[in-house]
Amino acid sequence: SNIVGEVCVGANVTIAPGAAIRADAGSPFRIGEGSRIQDGAVVHGLEEGRVLGDDQQEYSVWVGENVTLTHLVLIHGPAYIGNNCFIGFRSTIFNARLGDNCVVLMHALIQDVEIPPGKLVPSGAVITSQQQAEALPDVQAQDRNFVHHLSGIKEAVQSRGDGAAPISQVTAVRHQLEQIYQADTPETGQSSEESSRQVGSMKLHPEVAEQVQQLLSQGYRITTEYADKRRFQTSSWQTGGAIMSSRTSDVLAALEEQLASHDRDYVRLIGVDPQSKRRVAEVLIHRPGQQNGGSNGGGSSYRHSSSANAANSYSYSSPASSGYGASSARGSLSQEAIDLVNQLLSQGYRIGTEHADKRHFRASSWTSCSPIASTRPADVIADLEACLAEHSGEYVRMIGIDTQSKRRVAELMIQRADDKPSAAPSGRPAAGSYQGGSSSHTSASYAPSRASGLSTEAADLVGQLLSQGYRIGIEHADKRRFRIGSWTSCATVQSSRPADVIAALEACIAEHSGEYVRMIGIDTQSKRRVAELMIQRPGDVPVSASASHAASTASYGSSSSTYGTSNGNGRSSDYFVPKTSSRLSADAVDQVRQLLSQGYRIGTEHADKRRFRIGSWTSCAPISSTRPAEVVAALEACMAEHRGEYVRVIGIDVQSKRRVGELMIQRP
Repeated sequence: SNIVGEVCVGANVTIAPGAAIRADAGSPFRIGEGSRIQDGAVVHGLEEGRVLGDDQQEYSVWVGENVTLTHLVLIHGPAYIGNNCFIGFRSTIFNARLGDNCVVLMHALIQDVEIPPGKLVPSGAVITSQQQAEALPDVQAQDRNFVHHLSGIKEAVQSRGDGAAPISQVTAVRHQLEQIYQADTPETGQSSEESSRQVGSMKLHPEVAEQVQQLLSQGYRITTEYADKRRFQTSSWQTGGAIMSSRTSDVLAALEEQLASHDRDYVRLIGVDPQSKRRVAEVLIHRPGQQNGGSNGGGSSYRHSSSANAANSYSYSSPASSGYGASSARGSLSQEAIDLVNQLLSQGYRIGTEHADKRHFRASSWTSCSPIASTRPADVIADLEACLAEHSGEYVRMIGIDTQSKRRVAELMIQRADDKPSAAPSGRPAAGSYQGGSSSHTSASYAPSRASGLSTEAADLVGQLLSQGYRIGIEHADKRRFRIGSWTSCATVQSSRPADVIAALEACIAEHSGEYVRMIGIDTQSKRRVAELMIQRPGDVPVSASASHAASTASYGSSSSTYGTSNGNGRSSDYFVPKTSSRLSADAVDQVRQLLSQGYRIGTEHADKRRFRIGSWTSCAPISSTRPAEVVAALEACMAEHRGEYVRVIGIDVQSKRRVGELMIQRP
């Protein structure tokens, strides 16, 4: 064993050969009584970071009593491991605290969080936010049995002295690992052939398993829907039954049963938010005739290759990135259009197109192209490129259609009258939702942006809010009323067509020139606001609509636009030049807006360098407002007041009185 530096080791501690405990940079370390460190485990620490041990002293790494660190575990301080914890193979813990009686399974990453006592971290989990940590499931009896079983084999090896464990014990562990750690331990009469058959029957793509794990870690539930070929064409899905368990292994087993029961049907996975009772994700996980592992030529749910008619190559990204990515395209269709096609088809929607010449475009008079009947991305992209070639010199837009409710769910401009053929820009949409981007040739938006006072991000937000079933409202205020937060509503926009809503917004901007004007997204069912965007300020200077620029993106739930604050976080907007820039980063503003839109409150905490090392934070003055502009102003005031200190913003659920998110917004 390699033990260096100030390391305090308790009684009855086992440190296997090959373990490395190095307190040369950060020190001291403390290993509690009865703990076991297996060969290959590494314990190290940073020079600066410290945690507060149970004896109220500062340590770089604190390992409690009766803790098991298995093979190739990395504990990098500052880190605190509570009593009776189990850390599985190849797991990493850095700058984190684990409460007592926690079980961390294999290949997990825990960083910058505090895990409450008695929690289970599933295999392969990546826990980097406090919200994920608090949503972890509790340790069950079968989890403890599995941990004790592994510990029992180790003790048996030590007692024999020859390093050879009984073959029956080793075989039992192998069977459990082959079954991907099922909730119940296998019966003694189960044969290895049965275990192999169970493993070989897996039909889930690895990326589906990652998506399931990510949804469960966020507290969502999983359900399925299926449809035969005839019903799939009409988007008539049947419910496959809800999966009540929140354990990853149980959910994956239930999904595999669904695939086996509906081998000749389309099957899609649904992520459901049990609190708001709404869908948060839809992923097509099986097609008729699809082979095990999810690879089926061009018809796979997760990966598609170019056909003879389309030179584009594109694929879904891993769900761990929370978005659908694509490699660079070589055809005439832009990258964001390919991404949107993939996303819409995976959710069971159909694709349509419309075109208009310059005269009809100014009057918002569009003509439908031939319908695209195929649901294969390669075929759809080939048809879209054929449409672009056929209507060269005209405006062409792509439409996502929900055939079940017979409504539009998305619109994207894929060609403008003055576009020149060029390679499509390479890019990836931001996590969580589709976002349109643009280059000097192609501007992606859900509705045509006019050469007037409405910015591209406002047009994008209009299209997205309307596609989600929300309505658009408008308010205005002069400088005096703006200072006291007194807004006056404009005429209500009744239409749900993006072109009509944009026209109403531009009319309101023209009518109230020289005043503040903001757009509001309204949920008519719950009668609440879901988004706010300032679309005009006094003194805004219009710039040329045809200027070459990088289009700002905007989306409800994940965006780079600032709702209710200055028009763009200090970035260049499409049609207005903001006067000032915010000290708060764009990521922080996005996080604040997202938390407020979900009904949470915002708080702040600060700490100097000494208190930061021991995790001692002091709360700032509470922020009672729920308006993004006022909250951002309060955050910047807190940053200015505590300059030279650490400052973090906290999302608070006032009903359950718990934290739902933390973000560091200032460092010394």
